[in-house]
Amino acid sequence: MLRFRQLSLRRGGRLLFSDASFDIHPGQRVGITGANGSGKSSLFALILERIQADSGDFNRPGDWVIAHLAQETPTDPRAAIEYVLDGDVELRQVEALLAEAEAEEQGARVAELHARLESIGGYRARARAARLIHGLGFQPGEEEQAVATFSGGWRMRLNLARALMCRADLLLLDEPTNHLDLDAVIWLENWLKGFPGTLLLISHDRDFLDAVCSHITHIEQGGATLYSGNYSAFERSRAERLANQQAAYQKQQREVAHIRSYVERFRAKATKARQAQSRLKALERMQLIAPAHVDSPFHFEFRKPERNPHPLLRLEGCAAGYAGRTVLHAVELSLSPGDRIGLLGPNGAGKSTLIKLLAGELEPLQGSYLAAQDLRIGYFAQHQLDQLHTELTPLQHLSRLAPKAREQELRDYLGGFGFPGELAERSVAPFSGGEKARLVLALLVYQRPNLLLLDEPTNHLDLEMRHSLSLALQGYEGAMVVVSHDRHLLRTTSDQLLLVDAGGIVEFQQELDAYPAWLVERRREESATATSESAPVEHSAAARKAQKREQAERRRQLQPLREQLLKLERQLDELHQQQARLELTLADASIYQPENKDELRAKLAEKATLDRRLTEVEERWFSLSETLESEAE
Repeated sequence: MLRFRQLSLRRGGRLLFSDASFDIHPGQRVGITGANGSGKSSLFALILERIQADSGDFNRPGDWVIAHLAQETPTDPRAAIEYVLDGDVELRQVEALLAEAEAEEQGARVAELHARLESIGGYRARARAARLIHGLGFQPGEEEQAVATFSGGWRMRLNLARALMCRADLLLLDEPTNHLDLDAVIWLENWLKGFPGTLLLISHDRDFLDAVCSHITHIEQGGATLYSGNYSAFERSRAERLANQQAAYQKQQREVAHIRSYVERFRAKATKARQAQSRLKALERMQLIAPAHVDSPFHFEFRKPERNPHPLLRLEGCAAGYAGRTVLHAVELSLSPGDRIGLLGPNGAGKSTLIKLLAGELEPLQGSYLAAQDLRIGYFAQHQLDQLHTELTPLQHLSRLAPKAREQELRDYLGGFGFPGELAERSVAPFSGGEKARLVLALLVYQRPNLLLLDEPTNHLDLEMRHSLSLALQGYEGAMVVVSHDRHLLRTTSDQLLLVDAGGIVEFQQELDAYPAWLVERRREESATATSESAPVEHSAAARKAQKREQAERRRQLQPLREQLLKLERQLDELHQQQARLELTLADASIYQPENKDELRAKLAEKATLDRRLTEVEERWFSLSETLESEAE
């Protein structure tokens, strides 16, 4: 196990945390959370023996194999798959020894090494590496391209694939979802659920933490504490601890009132009923977690747009693409104040292309782009972080937008985005990705846009800033279109989901939680189509239409099974939450005192019943999954 005893860490002269004592057991999946700069990455550096503890002790098994996500982007000239295979160090060692033995014609040694290669899965390693690469979003054939030909974000995906390739006892992942789209995040989530070793994960994606982690280590106020359960269980535990504080209560009530005001305004309007219902769901969630974020340093909201014309923007029969390649065809879309749209779709389907088309950064190849006279777009994209003037300060950036505003007013505003005091006067050049993203958001919000276009706005943002952004977007009165791999943001801010796929845009009629199942089905159909195309078939338009009809009919027939599967998944989520709450209770040492033996007996009986129920539902889920898979083939 990993054992931390009265551990203290410093960075420079600043104490990160002290007197931390906890154990991480083999097979546990632990999320490491805390504000930026709290010591999460330093904890990883300690485990990797790159730094030493300032006081206290840290011990880990000496024979453990450790894999970690490298943050440097490689410029390797070799094929991507060769770079990923390097992640299995033992495999490469055996291959080198085997080549040497064969060159020296050592027959017995060659046989011995082939046996060892078989025992470590060496003959299946290349296929395993290819599955990792494709699971993280690369297209078939790209695994043979040179690493150096990929952009920085795609090289980071190769770093991740290389870390996953290692048959590790301990896997350290620092922000693995930062450079992924939603499809790849879902794939990684499922892969990590099956990882047999010990996992330590730094992430600001609460849905990802919820799905993957069995424990949370939270670093705050100079301490590090291990909690049982996923991130939601930690949040509830922390909220319960803070809820009695008057400041927490007051902040919670302000947040609740903020959302309720929207509900009351639009509840009676038939055209806004769906939005009001969405806000009610968000309200229920916020009432549970608001106290857990009472000490967040971020406080801001979107001011009401100066004008809100109806409609704001229309696309009529628009096509869009790049370099002669059409990505989107015949797009029909109208955006009005109050529209809150989340975009879904496979990697490369055209989500960012649509955002750029709406933003006016791409001219339509055909069709009409009809913008209202008073349209004011607020566009957040990752490339905009690079367009900040690195020699200027946050205060100077904002002063350019509002040259007549009082300096104190601008300082107060920047403080809400985490740039208080002297930080507002520092040049942007040394800022982290998260600080630059916050500044771009601050500049965007200040301009009072009536159409928000957000392309992965939460990349580099920590959990507290994501929470504040979700809150601010709840009260935004313009139209919003968002692409994000952060499902919590999509769930709490979007009223309508649009699916970008096969060059078109249609409404995704199901809930967001059904999207992973849709992806699985789509990949299965693509695989079946690829298989059928490898055989002699008729490629006429009639044959393609018949094939599409057959696929649609198969989807219709399997829909009841998918709905049952989704219902079981919801039951599993609820049972896991109950289990996490019960584990928190049983982790409390006071329950084992003699005077609490009746309560302990009741809780243990409850746990036995819950475990049986969980096993029953899991068995039904597995059975139904197998049935669905066999029927779909």
